[in-house]
Amino acid sequence: QVQLVESGGGLVQAGGSLRLSCVASTSIFRINSMGWYRQAPAKERELVATITRDGNTNYADSVKGRFTISRDNAKNTVYLQMNSLKPEDTAVYYCRADRAFLPGTWGQGTQVTVSS
Repeated sequence: QVQLVESGGGLVQAGGSLRLSCVASTSIFRINSMGWYRQAPAKERELVATITRDGNTNYADSVKGRFTISRDNAKNTVYLQMNSLKPEDTAVYYCRADRAFLPGTWGQGTQVTVSS
């Protein structure tokens, strides 16, 4: 069972940047897809961005052009670079790993707060 630990959240002013990191307890080389999701208070958890083993990426429309997901297989780490942050980006951000034929694994989450 892979374990995921997120870090990098915090408080930032609108227009600022943050970089989130998700470190896996095992090699991510063979993990089919890894992604970032977020959940704001009283809202459903939503997809932010995903990256496949082949490096293909997918983004929510609300973050396209502002956020970039990347992975470093040598460090077992997935990153989310967030630029031009907006107050509506405020949420708990979760990392997720999806392996073939197994349930997805979630991290514990990291809080991102964007002040106006």
